[in-house]
Amino acid sequence: MIQLDKAFETVMHSAFITGSEEIQFTDSLNRILAEDINSDLDMPPFTKSMVDGFACRKEDINHELELIETIPAGSFPTKRIAADKCSKIMTGAPVPTGADYIFMVEDSRVLESGRIKCNTVAPGNNIAKKGEDVREGTVVLRAGKQIRPQDIAVMATVGKTSAAVKNKPRVAVISSGNELVEPDKKPGQAQIRNTNAYQLLAQIQRAGGSGVYYGIVPDDEEKSLSVISQAIGACDMVLITGGVSMGDFDFIPSVLEKAGVKILFSKVAVQPGKPLVFGTHPKALVFGLPGNPVSSFMQFELLVRPLISKMMGFQWQPIDVIFPLKERYTRRSSDRMALIPVVITDDGYVVPVEYHGSAHITALPAADGIIAIPVGKQSIEKGEQVSVRQI
Repeated sequence: MIQLDKAFETVMHSAFITGSEEIQFTDSLNRILAEDINSDLDMPPFTKSMVDGFACRKEDINHELELIETIPAGSFPTKRIAADKCSKIMTGAPVPTGADYIFMVEDSRVLESGRIKCNTVAPGNNIAKKGEDVREGTVVLRAGKQIRPQDIAVMATVGKTSAAVKNKPRVAVISSGNELVEPDKKPGQAQIRNTNAYQLLAQIQRAGGSGVYYGIVPDDEEKSLSVISQAIGACDMVLITGGVSMGDFDFIPSVLEKAGVKILFSKVAVQPGKPLVFGTHPKALVFGLPGNPVSSFMQFELLVRPLISKMMGFQWQPIDVIFPLKERYTRRSSDRMALIPVVITDDGYVVPVEYHGSAHITALPAADGIIAIPVGKQSIEKGEQVSVRQI
């Protein structure tokens, strides 16, 4: 049995990087960039007005100004601003030659003579200069970042209508156990519905991977070996749930070895999720996850999710927030790290949810996150600051 930090280090050290593909930028949301993206023009591409107002020479700001033209956005000025002249200009329109100041419409008045007078001289000049945001050739998006809606806007701005992104790791999901039936079936005596597979497929999708479901495999070594070998040959990663503990039918570790998997560890000092197998194969990385759904959920978030990200060249970091514990929390044993589902209250405290153990999957939807109690720590005192990892 190894500590969680050592397990994390082992898993991440085993990562390999996926290839890349070219896709349309409109389809790239949440994908990981495989290339730097450069601007093909200055931004702004011309010196423009930041407001609706009047363009003039600042030295004439207290004069009565003659209006010589109106410049809408999308049109280029036709007249030069000379002494005591101004042009009405719309937001985003090019600034006419000779102008070095724009006062807003709301700071102006029209005199009886038809001339324009500035009422208030505001700081700044309300002019955005050509290239002040980005110069042509500048890197605007770096390889290795996860693409967000604002990044797609940047790609549109620089005319990058297709981009190289990292391939999604193909992640096989295999459920092991005679007791399992699919969710659309009514469980018989001593049977339960298969929750792990669908939980993991959703977690894989959220992590940026591509899940491939191989179904339920009975507690049979030959059949298990066949399906696992098939998944290893077709996918980058294989997740097997169940069959990794100490029961008479928990033979997944030996099946993995027969499939050519080099097992690097088989137990982790964490609760829930102690029976966790991880190994490498020349074609894939393989996890034997616990059969209880809370355990498999936790171990995916702690180890599998960051691994999927690293395989795409992305440095994913969980979101942690700090809050005080509302009441003292004590546990029976401190020989393993404990992962406790918690809620964040409206008054800014953390409270553990009602939680009956690693099979209590209905406790997780109520949780805002999890807190970790390290090995050797028996309790957390009331008011003690804890780090909540959002889930």
